[in-house]
Amino acid sequence: QVQLVESGGGLVQAGGSLRLSCTVSGNIFNIESMGWYRQVPGKQRELVAAVTSGGSTNYADSVKGRFTISRDNAKNTVYLQMNSLKPEDTAVYYCNTWGFDTERGYEYWGQGTQVTVSS
Repeated sequence: QVQLVESGGGLVQAGGSLRLSCTVSGNIFNIESMGWYRQVPGKQRELVAAVTSGGSTNYADSVKGRFTISRDNAKNTVYLQMNSLKPEDTAVYYCNTWGFDTERGYEYWGQGTQVTVSS
């Protein structure tokens, strides 16, 4: 019922930019946080950036100053503007959202979108 639709991934040269988008739809209420994680084969999934409904943000040290997360609460959409991309940014990027519905906590993940940065 709940769907996270991601877009914006692709292939880009080092130094280039991409903008990821994720829209959450369906029977979901009281979203507390929306954000992006990434994962490389053989490595643990890591937080890239997240933003709360109140607007506070959190970034991985490796992307500070290069990536910017933003959200449109009315549209349940989160964006990740990625600038000055490096080959090390190559990964599958996953949209994430969590919150509380009545007395139940929930967490949902998107299918992931591939970001490949070439040298």
